[in-house]
Formats: sequence, C-alpha cells, structure tokens
Amino acid sequence: MRRSFACVAIGGTKCSVSLASCDNDAVQWLARHEVPTHDDSDVMVAELSNYLAEMLRQAPDTTLTRIGIVCGGPLDEMRGLVLSPPNLPGWVAFDIVTPLTSRFNVPVRLMNDASASALAEWVWGAARGTRTCVFLTMGTGMGAGLIVSGRLHRGINGSAGEVGHWRLASNGPWGFGKYGSFEGFCSGGGIALWAASRVREALAAGRTTLLSPDGESRTNFTAHSVAIAALAGDPLARELWADVGERLGATLALMVDLLNPEVIAIGGIFSRQEELLRPNVDRILRREALATSLASCTVVPAQLEELIGDYAALATALVGENFDTTARQISAAVSYQ
Repeated sequence: MRRSFACVAIGGTKCSVSLASCDNDAVQWLARHEVPTHDDSDVMVAELSNYLAEMLRQAPDTTLTRIGIVCGGPLDEMRGLVLSPPNLPGWVAFDIVTPLTSRFNVPVRLMNDASASALAEWVWGAARGTRTCVFLTMGTGMGAGLIVSGRLHRGINGSAGEVGHWRLASNGPWGFGKYGSFEGFCSGGGIALWAASRVREALAAGRTTLLSPDGESRTNFTAHSVAIAALAGDPLARELWADVGERLGATLALMVDLLNPEVIAIGGIFSRQEELLRPNVDRILRREALATSLASCTVVPAQLEELIGDYAALATALVGENFDTTARQISAAVSYQ
C-alpha cells in the first residue's frame, strides 16, 4: 500500500482538496477537486471532507497518512483555529482541524498558507537550493512566507510574514484592516477597489476607459478584468498597473534590505501579469534597494503556479515525516513538530 497525503487549501475565493502520493521524493497527484469559498465554515469543511472520502474510495491501493491544511492568517496553528482572516468573513475562531481528525483518524496540521507556500517553493519550486528566500502570495490577499538560513521563520506565535498589513501610504485602497496597506495596493481585492476608485475619478473628469465602456461607475472589477483592459492598451488600466508595480517594487526593496534573500518568488497575480508589473518593479527595486543586496537577489514568478496551494498543503502534511529527503528537509525547517 502506498502512503497518501490529503491536501486542503482554503482561499478567499476558492477552496480545494487533493490527494497525493509522495514516495522517494516524487509527488504524484491522484485526485483534486475545487469549489468556490462560502461563508459557512462548517458546511465548507464538510463538503471538502466528502470529496476527500470519495477520493480515498477511488484509490484503494493507498493509505491516508496525514492531512495538511493551509489558510490565510491570522491563525492559531497550535490549536487548529482559523481566526477570522480578512478574506474569510464568518470564519471566526473556527476549529478546522477537529472535524477532519475525527472523520479520518489521522494527524491533521494547519499552517499559514504563505509560510507553507514558501516551504513548497523552497522544496519543489523557484527557490530550490537557496538558504534564504521569500514567498509572496499576491492573490485575493497578500502575505509572505520566510525561509531564513534554511529554517521557516514563523515568529513567536506563527504570525510572521503578515506584510499585507504594512501601511504604505496614509490613504489608498482598503486591505487587511486599513487604508493604504500593502494588501490594499497589491492584492486582487485591493486592485479591484483601486480600479473602482480610479474609474469614478476618470469619469468625473470626462475621461473614457475600456473599464467602463458605457461611461457608468461600477464596482465589479477584478485584477483579471483590469489586466485585460491594460493589455488592450487602455491608458487608465495601464496607469493603474504601473502604480501597482511601483508599490510592489518599493515593498520588495524593504524585504531585500531587511532579509538579504537569494530569491523572492511571487505567486498569484504576479505570475499571471508579470508583463504589466515587471518594468516598474525592477525600476523601483534598482532605485530603492541596497545595490549589494539586490545583486544577490532574484525576483521570479512562483514556479508551482496554480498548484501552489496543493503543494503548500502537502508540505504542511509532511512536517514530522522522515521517510525521504523531501520530508526530512521540510521537517527540519519547521521549528515545531
């Protein structure tokens, strides 16, 4: 019987559950199912559990060994609680570990998605072979995972890396509980709010934009819709992406100066819209970061792309295992067992 690991990724827009076989440092994905996120946490977890049970039924030659769960913070990882992340309204002090432990009778671990994604990119992705690296989620929200000298840096209570909460300006798009935050300027949710504000201002000034071809104000923007307009040559959309790139570059410069990493891997929006972001990101980095530190750092799209959540949850499940070099590397990097 092959050992298998269940991987649960909780996101602000979508959730997924997958089943992986992991032996001799090779990962084989056996099954995966994705569903939209909704506010009822109990129903959401029950739905994902049912899909997992069906996956296991269809894989009779495997034995479920552990379950890894990843979710945006804030979390209480030791108690298995989701503590009302900004992108999960209604998930207040929710115990996500106990229902899965009770149903499947295997060890279950919860980890911050950015921290777990940093582990995943460090082991399987763009940061392989490094000692110090940063991963940025840049999805619905914004968070960072930090590998420092071969160890996952979690902080005293697991809250390290909440860079989305950094205030970059006295005002600006709302994100992570404040106006003008890094999450407000550079996450999917923040970009959508910023687009709505910029379109209102443009229409009031008599400008036209592909973002509102009928000349009406609206709020149903997404980072994807703003990118489509920018790639079609819309000046307003291109201005917005230029500003996102500047804010991202300025914040990356702070990380370069603080941590002196070898790699900064950025997922989500950066992976999909690098063409729009890269010029200003690089320009601001060259202007703001220490030249010696920047010369040793590469900023790259996350390599695991749309499967980053699955790999992050797998890394979480492997903490404490030692059956191959990958499991041992992950276990050694995490400061609790």
